[in-house]
Amino acid sequence: MKRNIILFLIMLCGFVFQTTLFQSLSFGGISPNILIIITVTYGFMYGGKYGMVVGFLCGLLMDIFYGSVLGFYALVYLYIGAANGVFHSIFYQDDIKLPLVLIFVSDFVYTFICYVLLYLLRGRFDFLYYLKYIMIPEVVYTIFVTVVIYPIILFLNRTIDDGERGDNKVV
Repeated sequence: MKRNIILFLIMLCGFVFQTTLFQSLSFGGISPNILIIITVTYGFMYGGKYGMVVGFLCGLLMDIFYGSVLGFYALVYLYIGAANGVFHSIFYQDDIKLPLVLIFVSDFVYTFICYVLLYLLRGRFDFLYYLKYIMIPEVVYTIFVTVVIYPIILFLNRTIDDGERGDNKVV
């Protein structure tokens, strides 16, 4: 129960930071994708099902407040969370290289899917422009922010795990 409350607060804070603070700290109109960081992190920490739920809820937040079609972002985030759950078996808490690579790839895939489904199907064919000025800067900015946010999420989850292990001890 405590884990779910903390997760909900992390998602809510991530959404608020992504849509307010980091919008004002954007570089050339590019801001980091905090919800991808949260989705990917929970996906590979706890497995595909947990990643799917977190991804769906993060995407639903984006759909409700910023989406033109309800369910588009929820579905994209859901698939990203599920795909990162595959790496749960090789997850090692103290290694930050795997999370950085997974977040890099996931954010790139997310921006590519958004380009294809939101721009390419409308006849906007300038992929190199989108790649150079939108996709790569967003992925790089997200990776820089990941270096700060990932240890915080990891610390919160370790604290909850230690508390749950302490509650299960028999005296």
